[in-house]
Amino acid sequence: MKKIIAVLVLGLVMGAAAREYVTAPPEASEIVPPTPEWIAKVTKLAPAKPTVKPKKKRRILMFSVTTGFNHLVIPHTAEAIKAIGKKTGAYEVTETSDIEMFMPDNLEQFDAVVLNNTCSIGPGRNIFLDILNNKSKQDKTLGLKYNKLTEADREARAAELEQSLLAFVRGGKGLIVMHGGIVFLNNSAEFSGMVGGSFDFHPKRQMVTLDPVDPDHPLVAGFNGKGFIHSDEPYLFKNAYAKKNFRPLLVMAVDKLNPKTFKKPGVKDDVRYVAWIKKYGQGRVFYCSPSHQPESFETREMLRFVLDGTQYALGDLKCDDSPIGK
Repeated sequence: MKKIIAVLVLGLVMGAAAREYVTAPPEASEIVPPTPEWIAKVTKLAPAKPTVKPKKKRRILMFSVTTGFNHLVIPHTAEAIKAIGKKTGAYEVTETSDIEMFMPDNLEQFDAVVLNNTCSIGPGRNIFLDILNNKSKQDKTLGLKYNKLTEADREARAAELEQSLLAFVRGGKGLIVMHGGIVFLNNSAEFSGMVGGSFDFHPKRQMVTLDPVDPDHPLVAGFNGKGFIHSDEPYLFKNAYAKKNFRPLLVMAVDKLNPKTFKKPGVKDDVRYVAWIKKYGQGRVFYCSPSHQPESFETREMLRFVLDGTQYALGDLKCDDSPIGK
């Protein structure tokens, strides 16, 4: 077994050394809201048709509320996902900021949920409870209607909403988690197990080089065997991540990051996966960490990657999602 693993690692290293790379446009000096011109650019770069024909009309619920760190790329991510769906016809998007949409009767009308950089506040790291406690930074009115609830009632309601989302995916639906969306319920062991990990920390934003773990896997076909270089926050993970209960898609080498940017000295993992897919019960999860900067979406390769991951989560694109394990 050790010999097999050594061969696989050697192949990955040699493949990366010889690989060509797609490089995203240079990052702007500041992130500004998406303009009509930016949306038009992304729409033009988006795939012209779905990678596979949808089995039926697909509906996605997109939740973009943050109560913790506010990623300025949130509206760009939303526009990119909507542009892909509209141009290809692979799915249609309904946006919401209402946590009541996570109740079973509301979720049942959708095929998948997108968590768009839905960062929660520490140390609790529970976005449902944050909103129930009226701690939203984006919209101070989101939690006002829950002011008359007792603390116990709010905790019970948050647990109910979490279980509803878990049951939705476990029962056969999809979940697409973009970048900071993994922080949604970061302290929940069940949520971590469903997504494949929890956010631990990230070094400062810098140029990050990614390689496809398996260039022949259908979900990285859009990269045409090439790697991807862009400016990003290179997320590192904990909790369920240690089990590697997922099929990795993109990998970065930690030793290529600027060692001076680590907040936690001594991190010695040889590689870190930043995008993966996995089964959860009868459902499917697609996690995509790359996308801290709008420029990442200004490439055909990244837009195709998001499309393919979304079509996997929707159940239309079949591929190997068996976990690699430890």
